Amino acid sequence: MQSLRSECKGFKCPKGFDERKPCCCRRLLYNQPDFVNVESRLETMCKARGYQVVFLPKFHCELNFIEQCWGAAKRKYRLNPTSSTEADLERNVVSALDSIPLTQMRKFATRASRFMDAYRKGLNGRQAAWAGKKYRGHRVLPNSILDELNAAGLVEQPISSAVAT
Repeated sequence: MQSLRSECKGFKCPKGFDERKPCCCRRLLYNQPDFVNVESRLETMCKARGYQVVFLPKFHCELNFIEQCWGAAKRKYRLNPTSSTEADLERNVVSALDSIPLTQMRKFATRASRFMDAYRKGLNGRQAAWAGKKYRGHRVLPNSILDELNAAGLVEQPISSAVAT
């Protein structure tokens, strides 16, 4: 039997995992049904308390309104006096999370939706932020957004035309 290394360097396993020919023990174990189908500790604890855990894909915070809510709650949390007792810390966390009103959560969701729409229309991050500020009251950006970006001087010159000039 071939000996397997414990894990690939830097946890970077090669693409195209083949169960018949595993690259390392870590990858082999992580793909076993007994490990794949087990709830995380977080899920188990939350379910026991009657909460549902929803895992979202990893995106930049501008595309995930929950991250924006979390950022606002952290800002509120930092305004509390420092403490070292667990009861105070827990009370401060709950208070900070409860201080984010539903209307602000909806605004964060609309902002995230606007960024997603901007990226779908081919805008980069700087252009998406500009368009989001200009169309603050809108859920989606107009189809003429690229023309407006060009008029505002925010459209980058293509590499081929930049080289020619």
